[in-house]
Amino acid sequence: MQDDGRRRSSRVIKVLSAVLLLTFVALLWGSDRITMQGERTVYTVDCDHGKWDGRVCTGKLVPGKRYAFRASISRHEVVYWERGSSAPSGKYPDCTVADRDNWSCKVATDSAPKTIAFEMTKGRPTRTGGEHVLPFHSVPKWKWWLIDAGVRVFTQADD
Repeated sequence: MQDDGRRRSSRVIKVLSAVLLLTFVALLWGSDRITMQGERTVYTVDCDHGKWDGRVCTGKLVPGKRYAFRASISRHEVVYWERGSSAPSGKYPDCTVADRDNWSCKVATDSAPKTIAFEMTKGRPTRTGGEHVLPFHSVPKWKWWLIDAGVRVFTQADD
């Protein structure tokens, strides 16, 4: 009788441990802290049937483009592309790179904007560059995936 209670307790502890571990991994994935090859992806949203009032969409948020960046400390460069797009990738060859979340690149001021940033601080693209970068509104990865799955309760972007 006592052995049955111990076995049940042991199973409950194992199940709870597995649930906690999966929850922890899901939270890390949702925060974009676990990535392939040290990349950083910025998940953008668009405002459908409305307009932007600062960070608030007066219509419905819909998933936008996903801009990916791979910074190389040793090569002093940042490669960028749109995830899921057939458009070619681009490269900033003159960069100061601390890590995947902190880098800054020099770009020609006469070049047309091709992506949303040429500088990133603390994992977030800066608004430096004005007319030399594409305008965007972004949300966390987990929110982008919910919006992409059809959840339409969100009206505010993070930036």
